Amino acid sequence: MRYQEEYQQKLTSASEAVKAVKPGDWVDYGWSVCTVNALDKALAARAEELSDVNIRGGILTRRPAIFDVPDVAKHFTWNSWHMSGIERKAVKEGFAYYIPLRYSELPGYYRDCIKTLDVAMFQVAPMDEHGWFNFGPGGSHLKAVCECAKTVIVEVNKNIPVCLGGFENCVHIRDVNMIVEGENPPMETLGGSGAASEVDMAVAKLVVSEIPDGACLQLGIGSMPNAIGKMIAESDLKDLGVHTEMYVDAFVDMSLAGRITGACKPFDRGRQTYAFAAGSQKLYDFLHNNPECMAAPVSYVNDIARVSQIENFMSINGAVDIDLYGQVSSESSGINHISGAGGQQDFVMGAYLAKGGKSFICCSSSFMDKKSGQLKSRIRPTLVEGSVVTATRTNLHWLVTEYGKFNVKGKSSWERAEGIINLAHPQFREELIQEAEKMHIWRRSSKR
Repeated sequence: MRYQEEYQQKLTSASEAVKAVKPGDWVDYGWSVCTVNALDKALAARAEELSDVNIRGGILTRRPAIFDVPDVAKHFTWNSWHMSGIERKAVKEGFAYYIPLRYSELPGYYRDCIKTLDVAMFQVAPMDEHGWFNFGPGGSHLKAVCECAKTVIVEVNKNIPVCLGGFENCVHIRDVNMIVEGENPPMETLGGSGAASEVDMAVAKLVVSEIPDGACLQLGIGSMPNAIGKMIAESDLKDLGVHTEMYVDAFVDMSLAGRITGACKPFDRGRQTYAFAAGSQKLYDFLHNNPECMAAPVSYVNDIARVSQIENFMSINGAVDIDLYGQVSSESSGINHISGAGGQQDFVMGAYLAKGGKSFICCSSSFMDKKSGQLKSRIRPTLVEGSVVTATRTNLHWLVTEYGKFNVKGKSSWERAEGIINLAHPQFREELIQEAEKMHIWRRSSKR
């Protein structure tokens, strides 16, 4: 009963709660699908009273109201830990910026580097009988955010699934300053996992053939990982495990097909471990109060030392461009920022260090440029000037396109060039060979 009394004492309106934000403040907006809604609208309504307010968040699934206030850059600056298409547009509009990170370190950034934060606000599930608000599928680093914040405001949404976990997946009412009962919007769904193409299925077939029974999986989002998950669900693989920063729909399909048991994991046995989740309503329904699924802080999930202890760990991620040295850019193309480093660095190294582990960077060999209408290669002699290297040439393990797969580890510069060119679209191979010759990484004995 005392928790209900405290709840009523701290309950307020969104318009009152956002009065805690002052000009020049640093504010945290939550993470992905748990980004604030009613509080966002209320803060936008105060725009004329505010200036130079810096807001941190990431992986937006809807455009916040603060993005559309007049002369937004004067009032708000968006600082993103990982960008979605909404945030990429905001970069071009001049008020959004990326924060470089290694995702596993994010809780430590708050605790050891940022240390103080003026206001934290995010959506949560309704309080339970013990006084706890569950972070839902947006946990990731929110416990560290709460520890640093001078003021913590929770926006309750009855549609947020309760995501069970081991630790740091909720905040107690004693650590909350204000409670807002939001408008209970439905969970935001994250796109990018549309129907698989022929290229997606070709890549999936090459990757799935490398996965043994009892393997532990990490998947990114998009049509290609979705295709891999669908193919695994339809396979006869058994006793698979899950240890992934992002929980996506493909894991639900594999679970319902009986492919996932987690029986071979050295820790968190029988549980699907993840840092945050985003996808369809089917995914949120599956996670809600499901003891098989374990929400944990990203510092735990993405820890290289922990990942490397999981035998037959399979890391499957995407890329924007790859060059002939084996450098991978997964977050930008030139100075055009696309997403972020996320946990790719963590899992590329962790999977490689695991006994029997494999890290796959998967992508189509080419793409159709929307502006020029021309086919372009994702495999380039060198990365576009200004591109950010996400996985260095020394970290890359397996590279996969629809034309094959290639283990880069231990290969000299000319072996790399040959192997990577063999994965390129045939239309571009001769041109790549000529460039490799100019770069002095091609041998006469190499294939043509």
